[in-house]
Amino acid sequence: MKSMNTMSSVAASTEAPDSAASSTPIETGAPAATGTPTESTEANTPAAASPEAEATDAGAAAPAAGADVQSPRALLKQLQEQFPAFRNCLPLAIGIDKQVLARLPGLNRKVMRAALGIHTGSMRYLRAIEKATVRYDLDGNADAEVTDTHRQHAKEQLQERFKKEAERKKAEREAAAKDEADRKRQEKLTQLASKFSRR
Repeated sequence: MKSMNTMSSVAASTEAPDSAASSTPIETGAPAATGTPTESTEANTPAAASPEAEATDAGAAAPAAGADVQSPRALLKQLQEQFPAFRNCLPLAIGIDKQVLARLPGLNRKVMRAALGIHTGSMRYLRAIEKATVRYDLDGNADAEVTDTHRQHAKEQLQERFKKEAERKKAEREAAAKDEADRKRQEKLTQLASKFSRR
């Protein structure tokens, strides 16, 4: 029996999401009150965007049993290369995980869910969901509608990201200002010490 942990090999890099992906849901069969209706999965923080790698043949033979399990980012790269819905960052159909498994039956499910979590937690995907009216299957064909609940959830997720980013930048500015004030204070103390030492 072929191991479920094996699959076609792909490039190790992947297009990174726009910002750090929080714990985000993935597109599975059961809708939830979220912008990306699914079972929750922890999304890894994205790396810097990398150039598109050479496309991987969808029909490539699976590696021998016991080979290293593919990373979520490598799998996401493969999904982007093979399927228009991922490549064009379209709102994914509910149950997209089942569609992926039907096309790539040798996938490790845990890795697949992590890859979907990275994708659906990206700023680009959340922006797409926020404005979307239709979901799409793997080939980019229209599927079900995007509900108001899911659009609202995506909007809230984006607002939370923007708020955290603003807070981070404010903290950086305050830290820089404090460092500069400390530097000037130390500089004055050094000047005073030098002045009195010459007397």
